Amino acid sequence: MKIAIVHDYLVQYGGAERVLEAICEIWPQAPIYTLLHDSDLVHNKFDDKVIRTSFLQKVPFAKKNHRIFPPLMMLGIEQFNLDYYDVVLSDSSSFAKNLITNSDTLHITYCHTPMRYGWDDCQYYTQEFSFPGIVKKVVPPLMNYIRLWDFFGSYGVDSFIANSNFVATRIKKYYHRDSYVINPPVNVDDFHICKKEELGDYFLMVGRMMKYKKMDLVIEAFNEMKLPLKIVGRGMEKEYLSEIAGPTVEFMGRVSDEELRDIYAKAQAFIFPQEEDFGIVAIEALASGRPLIAFKGGDVVEHIQEGKTGVFFKQQTKKKVIAAVRKFQSIDFDGEFIRSTSLKFEKENFQKKIKDFIESKREDFVKEKEFVNNKNIK
Repeated sequence: MKIAIVHDYLVQYGGAERVLEAICEIWPQAPIYTLLHDSDLVHNKFDDKVIRTSFLQKVPFAKKNHRIFPPLMMLGIEQFNLDYYDVVLSDSSSFAKNLITNSDTLHITYCHTPMRYGWDDCQYYTQEFSFPGIVKKVVPPLMNYIRLWDFFGSYGVDSFIANSNFVATRIKKYYHRDSYVINPPVNVDDFHICKKEELGDYFLMVGRMMKYKKMDLVIEAFNEMKLPLKIVGRGMEKEYLSEIAGPTVEFMGRVSDEELRDIYAKAQAFIFPQEEDFGIVAIEALASGRPLIAFKGGDVVEHIQEGKTGVFFKQQTKKKVIAAVRKFQSIDFDGEFIRSTSLKFEKENFQKKIKDFIESKREDFVKEKEFVNNKNIK
């Protein structure tokens, strides 16, 4: 079976790129087609792979400003010639699923989310990123075209895999398609529990500093409570968050994997104030035996048991965050039980499910074509 993997762009290293790593381990010889690739920005994780990029690779400034090039990315993904392959697996949260394949190629999409800035967050897209004024004027009318392109492009996908039930619901709403749910992998064995007496006094957030992550909300709450809060990560909101942070808030920047595991294990609790399609960092916290204090939205609702593995707050307000922290402080959590809930996300489980699904769909695809061909001959 000749298979190719298509990824939106390799200019950042986050949850989608971790999924891509796990997929590449299943089919190590499969080439990766992607709009853009910057080895440094993905920490050299894919240097041993055959990577084929679009014409955007040669466009000045595109690697670090890819969000202002939607029309070119739409064109770039359609220009990949994938006729050689029996199966194309697109790993997509935006453009990759809209590639074009011929009738002899099976196209399966692992969907992290329907294009968020085309659908759910289109009103906030220009606010989220610091676009030039002229770009802000062009984006709103352009979004209508992008939504149409995205919707009709979804019909080129033979089968959808959703990364959570939350995303499966959104695929159904926007593309009118059913999907099979396979949660992303988490290297749960890399994380450990520490003894209660070894716990620190701090709470923890991990992730890229972006507006939708609602880190400012948590900072304001911890300023008022005067409780220690550590934040691991970087991003465009760093300067603003630093300005509003009080003396109990510590910005740790990027840390090594080994340091991060220890930081997770010793935290009082992990704060998760945003709505995510699948929050890998939340699962990493569970794998470290630490309870979550989380907004009741997105996929995290599927993974937290109220009072056993964490507590929810139903509104993204400072007052509700403070109330959730106080509730957390009144509960005695069992770290071993919390960790046990994360084991279903082991990478081997993910890889087996993906492999079995694709092989089954390929077998059905071949049988259907043989049936049609035989019928035409008769």
